[in-house]
Amino acid sequence: MYERKAFLALADGTVYHGTAFGHIGESGGEVVFNTGMTGYQEVLTDPSYKGQMVTMTCPEIGNTGINPDDVESSRPWVEGFIVREAWRLPSNWRHVESLDGYLRRYHICGISGIDTRALTRRLRDGGSQAGIISSVDFEEKRLVEKAKGLPPIVGRDLVREVTSNRETRWESGDWDLVKGYLPAAEYRSRFGRVPKVIAVDYGIKQNILRMLVSHGMEVTLVPSETSASAILARRPDGVFLSNGPGDPEGVPYAIDNVRELLGKVPIFGICLGHQIMGLALGGKTFKLLFGHHGLNQPVKDLATGRVEITSQNHNFSVDAPSLGDLARITHVNLNDRTVEGLSVPSLRCFSVQYHPEASPGPHDSRYLFSRFYRVLIGEEEL
Repeated sequence: MYERKAFLALADGTVYHGTAFGHIGESGGEVVFNTGMTGYQEVLTDPSYKGQMVTMTCPEIGNTGINPDDVESSRPWVEGFIVREAWRLPSNWRHVESLDGYLRRYHICGISGIDTRALTRRLRDGGSQAGIISSVDFEEKRLVEKAKGLPPIVGRDLVREVTSNRETRWESGDWDLVKGYLPAAEYRSRFGRVPKVIAVDYGIKQNILRMLVSHGMEVTLVPSETSASAILARRPDGVFLSNGPGDPEGVPYAIDNVRELLGKVPIFGICLGHQIMGLALGGKTFKLLFGHHGLNQPVKDLATGRVEITSQNHNFSVDAPSLGDLARITHVNLNDRTVEGLSVPSLRCFSVQYHPEASPGPHDSRYLFSRFYRVLIGEEEL
C-alpha cells in the first residue's frame, strides 16, 4: 500500500516526519497528549477537544475500529490525531468502520509513525503548544510559521462551536450487555421520585446524560446561551453544568447565567461547568502547563480521605487562593495539588473538575450522580 508522508510542525520549531492517515490535507490546533490506553473513539468525539490535536501515548491505536455505540457526540471534534502506530485493519466484532475511514469521512488529518514519547516529553516539559499536521505542504519553515500564526486557546469562545442549537429531551440510560442502552422510562420506574434537571450544554458528553438518567433524573438539554430566567421559567428541580472546550473566561455569558442561578436551584457542574461555577462564585482560573488528559488521575476527597482514580480532560483550573471563603474545596489532584472539587452548601451547589461518568475510564466517581439525586429530592445536604 502506498504511504503518503505527513509532517507535524510545532510553534517552537520542532518538526516530526511521519505517515498520513485519515484526511489528506492540513489542520492546526493546540497539541496535547492523552495517557489513556483505551477509549480513543470517546476521545475523538469528546467536544472538549475542540481546538486541539491529540497525541495518544498508547503506541497502538485503531485496533478495535469504530462503532456507533461508543461515541460521545454526533461527530469527532479533534482538529488532528497523532499516534505512534495507526492500525488500518481493525479486529473487533463490534467495529463497523476503520479509524482511517472514520477520520477521512470527517476530514480530520492524522499522522502516525512519529516518536510520540519524545513529543509527549516535549509537551510535558515545555507545555502544550500550537501545531500543524500537513500531508500537502512539506516546507518545514513555512509549516512552523503557520503553527505560530494559529489563534491561542486562551480567551476564545469554543463553546458556541460545539453546543446544541435547540432544546432536547434525553431519553436513554446506561448500557446493558444484552439490550444496549436502556430507555429512560425503564430507569425512572425504579425511583420513587423523578426530579427534573436542566442540563446546560457547553459541549456535553453523552455518557453524562446517560448517567443523569440512570440515577433517576428526567433530563432536558438546552443550548449554552440559554438565559438563567429561561431556565428558571421551566421550574426545574436542579441544573447541571456540562463539560466543554477551551477557556472558561471566554464564555462570560455562561458565567453571568450561572451567577444568576446560584442559590435559586441546586447545581452540579463537571469540568468546564466546574470552572464556570468557580468564576461565578468570584474566583479565578488559570491555564495549566499541559493540562490533564487521561484515565488515571488520582484525586483525593478531603472529607473522607478516599482516593479516586479519575478520567480527566481539561487545560484550565480554578485558582485555589482566589476562592478564599467563597467556596469549600472538596477534592484535590494528588499529582499537582490543583482544585478538583468545590462546594457551597448554603447555595446548594457543588462541582468537580474530573469526569465521574468516565467514558472511557474508571467508575470510582459515579457516586456523585447519586449525591446530586439525593440533593435534588432533599435527602442530602452538601
